[in-house]
Amino acid sequence: MKSPTLSLLPQAILSLILAVQGFAASSDSFSVTDFGAKGDGKKDDTVVFQKALDAAGKAGGGVVYAPRGNYFFAGHLNVPATVTLKGVWESVPAHNGIRDAGLPKPTDDGTTFLVTESAGQEDGPAFLTLNHNSTLKGVVIYYPDQDPAEEPKPYPYAIAMRGKNPAVLAVELLNPYNGIDASQNERHLIRDVQGQPLRRGIFVDFIYDIGRIENVHFNPWWSLKPRLFAWQQKNGEAFIFGKSDWQYVYNTFCFGYNVGYKFIKTKSGDCNGNFLGIGADDCFTALEVEQCSPIGLLISNGEFVSFHGPDPTMVRVGTNNAGSVRFVNSAFWGPCNQIAKIAGKGTVGFSDCTFVNWDSKKEGRPAIQAEGGNLLVRGCEFEENKAQVEIGAAVRKAIVTENIIKGKLRIANNSSGVVIVKDNASDDAKP
Repeated sequence: MKSPTLSLLPQAILSLILAVQGFAASSDSFSVTDFGAKGDGKKDDTVVFQKALDAAGKAGGGVVYAPRGNYFFAGHLNVPATVTLKGVWESVPAHNGIRDAGLPKPTDDGTTFLVTESAGQEDGPAFLTLNHNSTLKGVVIYYPDQDPAEEPKPYPYAIAMRGKNPAVLAVELLNPYNGIDASQNERHLIRDVQGQPLRRGIFVDFIYDIGRIENVHFNPWWSLKPRLFAWQQKNGEAFIFGKSDWQYVYNTFCFGYNVGYKFIKTKSGDCNGNFLGIGADDCFTALEVEQCSPIGLLISNGEFVSFHGPDPTMVRVGTNNAGSVRFVNSAFWGPCNQIAKIAGKGTVGFSDCTFVNWDSKKEGRPAIQAEGGNLLVRGCEFEENKAQVEIGAAVRKAIVTENIIKGKLRIANNSSGVVIVKDNASDDAKP
């Protein structure tokens, strides 16, 4: 027979372990209500939130919890290292505004931050700054003084990500003027974010260690009122990439911007990276490369649509670009003017892509117009009986092979460089 004392020992140890775990959990958790936050949408909760965040930081890290409520902020917040500021949402919510008036408003459910600081100006600190290993999760950021029927007021960025490993998870950026400044950090993680940033969605720059953007969806759910939406389509840029070494972007989408994805060179440098499952709908230009890294941009499984604006074009590559841009297994459609206008000295390639509905004004424009650099078009499908490719005089090298052509083969070659056009299956090809 076992000793009664020995038989009780495992349970005693278990109880002790549970007690220690419970103490640790409580000592690592802070509620903003314990520091005086009201969440009534009227009282300024900036100071008490910062007190709670600082207390967690001084304790060595932890979770600052903001329960359901409407928290009004006349100032800005700084989330210390190793601290998480968390609302009630475990999955990013959606508030569809004027189109679905019967659905809950952002102030009726969950944790909502009402931001008002620096109205009318872009300069100034972001509403919320993340630092080393700090996280924002499960909240709605809402600018109550923005008028959904008028051109938007400028504001600073809603979120700035600094230090190493800052994260934004399950956050709705309902209507910020500027969304997330993901620059000057290492290994940022932006996951499960949606909303309607009006001027800029996410800006990436000065990144020397891999940044990740996953499952981000920018759609005009907050407002489609004509005056505001026309301004957004004229001025808005959903994703902007400056210097970033191997940026990873996965399953992202934007609708209704001047430029969906924009690649630029800043004083820090330019971008290379892997972009998988990205989409841009009803953008004046779906994707624009002013300049990218020579290492290149790898864009796979993309979907791009442009049909509004002064010159709706899916892809634009500028005269300053010297990097490599590759599109693989991507689809381009909508009644646009052109699929791609390519300049610069770099290489642009399309492989296993589908092209639909270009030259909507019947001006004789080719789907792809290359004015410089190198061009690769291989294994693609052109689904219009219209001009497919124009190779300009400044193009150094081009390969256009093994494509499926609807109608007559129309490939114009004005280059004196090395150009290979062969094995394209068109309706006028000889058996």
